[in-house]
Amino acid sequence: MSNSIKSRRNFFSKMFAAGLSGTALLSTAAYAKGGKESVTLTEDQKDELFFIYEEEKLARDVYITLGKLYPDENTFASIQLSEQRHIDAAQGLCEKYAIDISEVKEDEVGYFVTPVLQSLYDDLVAQGTETLYDALGVGVYIEELDIGDLTDIIEETGMPSDVVNVYENLREGSYNHLEAFQGALSRETA
Repeated sequence: MSNSIKSRRNFFSKMFAAGLSGTALLSTAAYAKGGKESVTLTEDQKDELFFIYEEEKLARDVYITLGKLYPDENTFASIQLSEQRHIDAAQGLCEKYAIDISEVKEDEVGYFVTPVLQSLYDDLVAQGTETLYDALGVGVYIEELDIGDLTDIIEETGMPSDVVNVYENLREGSYNHLEAFQGALSRETA
């Protein structure tokens, strides 16, 4: 089988997997915007929701940027679509709990309100421009970071059940993304 056919087949299988996880995330986003629980979040909890919203944007923006640099590596394209659904789910929670996200310029790739995320974006993109292997390593790093942050919030903050449900779904998606990047790294070194 030719490399171009293998590449297309690999791309379509990733898109199919992204579509299946996307269906779950779309229902998660709808759940996030659903009925209000009679819960008042602390300022720290609100800050954590805002941070996760912007951290999901970080992942998408890095993948958009690196995907343009390495257009033959389909992993970036397929996962950036899934990250948009992650953003939508996190945004739904922010809207539900009246967290102001108006300063976030979701359509402006590479712009972040949170200084640590702006710095991280700049550093990760610089690292990813070195080689394709480095770019895929950036993907692994981002997904491990997301999994860790989501796990910390799920386990330690006493968030309402709807937030925990959405974050568990986001974390599951991040595990899938991590696996995809690890697979791409393996192909790159083979």
